[in-house]
Amino acid sequence: RKFRCTRNYIHVNLFSSFILRASAVFIKDTVLFADESLDHCSMSTVTCKSAVAFFQFSILANYFWLLVEGMYLQTLLALTFVSQRKYFWWYILIGWGLPSAVLVLWVLTRFIYDNRSCWDDTDNVAIWWIIKGPITVSLLVNILIFINVIRILVQKLKSSAMAGNHDTGHYMRLAKSTLFLIPLFGMHYTVFAFLPENTGVTARLYIELGLGSFQGFVVALLYCFMNGEV
Repeated sequence: RKFRCTRNYIHVNLFSSFILRASAVFIKDTVLFADESLDHCSMSTVTCKSAVAFFQFSILANYFWLLVEGMYLQTLLALTFVSQRKYFWWYILIGWGLPSAVLVLWVLTRFIYDNRSCWDDTDNVAIWWIIKGPITVSLLVNILIFINVIRILVQKLKSSAMAGNHDTGHYMRLAKSTLFLIPLFGMHYTVFAFLPENTGVTARLYIELGLGSFQGFVVALLYCFMNGEV
């Protein structure tokens, strides 16, 4: 079994996005709350804006690499005889390139139309949807991928059973880890996405902190500690 393959490269980038996201939280909080005597809501420095922009990029990249995981599984099941290596650079473009483009658009829009405080507020709904929109779309696409993958798996399992093959376990192992990720991560974001920002603030805070804090651990558990290949 080769470790140098498209599947593992995608996993490495997903892990990297989790590390980036966790690091960005510490960096943002360190910059914004370094001086307790200052009101961070009234701060407006290049450093704090950069920290918030980096934080937004890390969130975008994390969700887009989750989307890439779903896309890879679908192409792996639907295009069995096609080499996945040629798609890898497209995955890189989606995972890192699209978040970069969205962030540049968001930074320029905030700088021109709403250049106040540290850019960590969500008062301007239209500007906030520049970040929120792509994340929501990526999650909705992943839900559709999830449904399609289930359909493909059912068809392949039926074909395998009718032909008397013994590769049923192969298809189940192939899909198990990624199928866990799609419903597990980001579903709470989809629920709250279409609600006003001031709706259920306390509940949203606890849910996002609870689920977000354990995402990296659950990924390590599924892909490493519970992975028979490892």
